[in-house]
Amino acid sequence: MKKSILYLASLLLAALSCTGPRENPADEPFTDAVSTALANGGRIDPALFQWTREPQSCSISQDTIRITTAPQTDLWQRTYYHFRNDNAPVFQVRTRERYFSFVVKTDFTQSHQRFDQCGIVMYLDSENWLKGSVEFENAAFQHLGSVATNHGYSDWATTAISADVKTMWYRFSRRADDYCIECSSNGIDFSQMRICHMYEGADTISFGIYACSPEASSFTAVFTDMRITECMWKAHDGQQPDE
Repeated sequence: MKKSILYLASLLLAALSCTGPRENPADEPFTDAVSTALANGGRIDPALFQWTREPQSCSISQDTIRITTAPQTDLWQRTYYHFRNDNAPVFQVRTRERYFSFVVKTDFTQSHQRFDQCGIVMYLDSENWLKGSVEFENAAFQHLGSVATNHGYSDWATTAISADVKTMWYRFSRRADDYCIECSSNGIDFSQMRICHMYEGADTISFGIYACSPEASSFTAVFTDMRITECMWKAHDGQQPDE
């Protein structure tokens, strides 16, 4: 019996390889990834993830996801640069839960070309999404930053960090239609990167991980230690809301 279970599990994980997009037919029952994970001690079932776009290649196990990027892949909408890029591979789960946190560790040791990046994402559609990542710049420094895109316009908030940094933890938290992205070097002590409102983020959302290479590059990003927790972004205890 144990061997049969392991065999079925191996078939399931093989089905999650990058052989084709995994879409949700309209009549498919909705499985809420957050409530399922919380009932399972915070562990996220890889079978619940879906590709919005496939990467060049990938490997998926219960504990580790590796995504190899294709050149000229990115997420960006209009602002300042005026161009629109919407072809980065995104691997996400869905939820209706309004209060939770999602944690993941990223390893980008192989990044080497300007703008190579990997991180956390909430991709609703091409004109409404949120991401946080480290983007390679040069041998001296790279950019730790985040982008919020509302109704087709992106912003970009960054801070320079040493190029020696090769791993980063992220925590994505939701409180209704407001969101917070935090980062950590050790997975324990998190620092705020961004708080933002997402105009289309009030109902069912999709969130997860992404990696891309906007220039002529390719690298393999490694994602581990994914988990769901109760919302770690606590309610504000200072000034009261306006009446």
